[in-house]
Amino acid sequence: MTWQEAAAWRAAQGGPVVFTNGVFDLLHPGHIDVLTGARSAGAQLIVGVNSDASVRRLGKGPERPIRTEAERAYVLAGLAAVDAVVVFDQDTPLELVRLLQPDVIVKGGDYTPDSVVGADVVRARGGRVLIIPLTPGQSTTGIIAKLRSSRVE
Repeated sequence: MTWQEAAAWRAAQGGPVVFTNGVFDLLHPGHIDVLTGARSAGAQLIVGVNSDASVRRLGKGPERPIRTEAERAYVLAGLAAVDAVVVFDQDTPLELVRLLQPDVIVKGGDYTPDSVVGADVVRARGGRVLIIPLTPGQSTTGIIAKLRSSRVE
């Protein structure tokens, strides 16, 4: 959905709205754990997805993202835990958090509550920051490394 559609969606929600964001390049159990944990923290979950250009600026590697932003958003939108998906092109989701004014912001365990971009915006409105522990052995970087090591030359 567009940012305008996301703002209208947010305005129509009655219960606590939860926000999380990420690349979600190759969906794995760690992603699902964060998404289901995020969803359980409120009535609705909106996910911000890094655009292809922002992923490249994050320095995740020359071959990233593997999937296009449209493909990543489509897959996320098909998950039961996810109520809405919006792509952002900025280096961080701060502008999107300001627009959506979520009640809860969620990130994975590689963050601390104080390192979550937008946490101050959420807390200023009386909201909270939730950190979901990382799922051991689950990472997109690890999946890519495993695929590379199993290639037949």
